[in-house]
Amino acid sequence: MYIEDAWYVAAWGREIDRQPFARRICDVPIVLYRTSDGAISALHDQCPHRFAPLHLGVVEGDRIQCPYHGLVFAADGQCVHSPHGHAPSAARIRAFRVVERYSLVWIWFGDPDKAEVELIPDFSCLVDPDLRTVSGVFTVGAHYELVTDNLMDLSHVAFLHKNGIGSDAIATGKHRVQQHGTTIFSDRWCADAPAPPVWDALFGDYGRNVDHWLDMRWDPPANMLLDVGVTPTGQPRDEGISTLGLDILTPETATTTHYFWAMTRDFGQQDAQLDEMIAGATEQAFQQEDLPMLEAVQKQMGSRAFDAMKPLLLPFDEGAVRARRVVAAVVEGRRSIERPLTKKDLR
Repeated sequence: MYIEDAWYVAAWGREIDRQPFARRICDVPIVLYRTSDGAISALHDQCPHRFAPLHLGVVEGDRIQCPYHGLVFAADGQCVHSPHGHAPSAARIRAFRVVERYSLVWIWFGDPDKAEVELIPDFSCLVDPDLRTVSGVFTVGAHYELVTDNLMDLSHVAFLHKNGIGSDAIATGKHRVQQHGTTIFSDRWCADAPAPPVWDALFGDYGRNVDHWLDMRWDPPANMLLDVGVTPTGQPRDEGISTLGLDILTPETATTTHYFWAMTRDFGQQDAQLDEMIAGATEQAFQQEDLPMLEAVQKQMGSRAFDAMKPLLLPFDEGAVRARRVVAAVVEGRRSIERPLTKKDLR
């Protein structure tokens, strides 16, 4: 069901401090905390004695103590102290490889020897000092691949988000999909049409036709970056405005997903009200529009597998279908995740 040899986002770096932090990932309970040197420890959130959740315990130095019977575990998962006598050597919990990169905490679920940092896609926009970032995390009551489908097929924006980030032009825009290794680009170009309401407002209430683009980059398991913007009709993109939107999905369970999002921009750098507008538009688009639809779809599906339901496939589903095929091939061991690419790599 899940890719094992892959990096998953466990949290924003700002979410993790010295206090135990719990998050379920791929149906596994994880506890994270920072050690005294600021590094992050990620352990299976379950004491091997009576299976108590360790996140209910306390961090002492670089170790975490079980709240039930007081066993103490080091950051590598080994029990190093028992208040009841000698710490048994068999008392060990799984420790996960963790990397903090691009202000995100990445956790590796598979073979530690295969945990190459180079397999983390490029999200350097998040730490670019010339860009301003607004970010957050949602929980979605749907399988993570259903959310991927939603993001890889942005034709739905014209209908589900028609009063905000959507426009009629998006439904008829030119769609192009490219795949290079395990990286997929799903791009939509909407020429010479009114800007979506939110984008018209961001562009200073422009009021005239624009060229609008929505270019998505996907890497497995579900790491996406959306380059989206508007420019005066016929003009280069740098004559307009754009944002880079991070959409990273981490499975919580078979029917729930952690959705990490961010929007970075190079305009209105000191405008806190613009931050609020972007956060509000994001909340409106996803929590009020996407999320209810995705959760309704999941409810319709129940426990049935997507392919088993024999879904109707339309031409604009190509990006989503390719992503599902890559995930299936990696899960089944028919291929491995390859070095992620960016558009710059293709030039």
